[in-house]
Formats: sequence, C-alpha cells, structure tokens
Amino acid sequence: MKFDALIFDIDGTLWDSCEAVRQSWQLSLRKHYGCFASPDLAQVRSIMGMGPDEIARTLFSRFGTHAREVFDTISEDECAYLAAHGADVYPGVPERLRALAPARRLFLVSNCQRGYIEAFLASNAMEDLFEDCLSTGRTGLGKTDNLKKLMREHALSRAVFIGDTGSDERAAREAGCAFIHATYGFGQAESPDAVLRSFAELPAILERLEKEDVTCPIR
Repeated sequence: MKFDALIFDIDGTLWDSCEAVRQSWQLSLRKHYGCFASPDLAQVRSIMGMGPDEIARTLFSRFGTHAREVFDTISEDECAYLAAHGADVYPGVPERLRALAPARRLFLVSNCQRGYIEAFLASNAMEDLFEDCLSTGRTGLGKTDNLKKLMREHALSRAVFIGDTGSDERAAREAGCAFIHATYGFGQAESPDAVLRSFAELPAILERLEKEDVTCPIR
C-alpha cells in the first residue's frame, strides 16, 4: 500500500547547514554583543536536531539568564543569512524532490526556529514542493507532537518520516510513522524500517517498503 505522505526532517536529511550557521553566528555575535568567541564547527554540528532551549543551554550558557535571548537574536540573523547565502544541500535532493512532488504529498517537520524552514525553501527555490511545514518555532511543539499535528490536520494515516537521528526515529514511532534513516546525516538509529545512504536511493526504498506494506502503529 502506498504511503499517503512523505515527511522530511531538514538538517542532516536535506542539507548540512553547519558551516553556514557557524559563519552567521560569528557575524551576529560580533555585531550585537562584541563577542569574538563564537561556537566552532564541531560545536554547531553537536546541536543539530536540538530544540531552541537545549541549544541555548548547551552553547550559550556563558550569557547566563540571557542565553535564550542571545540565541533568539542570532537565530533571527541566521535565517536571513541562510535565505541569502544558502547552505550545502545533499547531492540529488532538489532533483529527487521535484520528481517526487507531482505524485506524492510532501511535508517538512523540524525542531528549528521560526523562519528557518522558509530560509531553506527560499534558498533552494522549493516553496512549491511542500504541502505544509511545521517547526518548533512556529507551533511551540516538539517533533513528535508536530508529526501528530500534521497527520491529524491533513488526515494522514500511513506516513513515513525521513530523518537522520535517534530522536527522529523515536518521534516517528511515537507518532505512528514508518521511519527511514538518512545515514549520511548527524546521528544513529536503532531499528529503522530502511536506511538511506544517499538521497538518490529514496524512490527505490519507498517502492520496497510499500510493496512490503510496512506500517508503524502509534505507541
């Protein structure tokens, strides 16, 4: 049976924005706070997939009670920077998504801040490919609840979530989605329904899972 929706994570699944984010944060911290000690590339990579509060605690605790305020400020600049400059989209992503879109319902769910998804779409001219996009910044919800919200609002009963981390896998299971693990991303998975080693493999993997009638009951 065919999946009625393909839901994608962004970071580590569709693009790697770490270097662009590092550059943006460096500029923003200097501009707003006169701070020349900004997170390095390894630190930026370490927080991919985290929500805003966790990122603020992890990387900006030196600002004390202002950590979240600082993160919100540089995050706003980050979205403008990414919209203007883009980031490293994984090979084959734009082409495969455009090929899938006419016959598939495509969605995005991310833990990112408000404006980040829009920056991703704008910098890659993909605004017309996705039916809906939910983020923590937009809804105030984590990934599991955003998946559930998306499925409820669009009457989805058999969706697959494509992501790169263990937290993506857990969110998929808790929301009742099948899960495909993008192994080229930032994290590990325990028991995905399939592994995606390059984005070009996605159509064949979907065909196999649908032939096997893979489902994931809500926990």
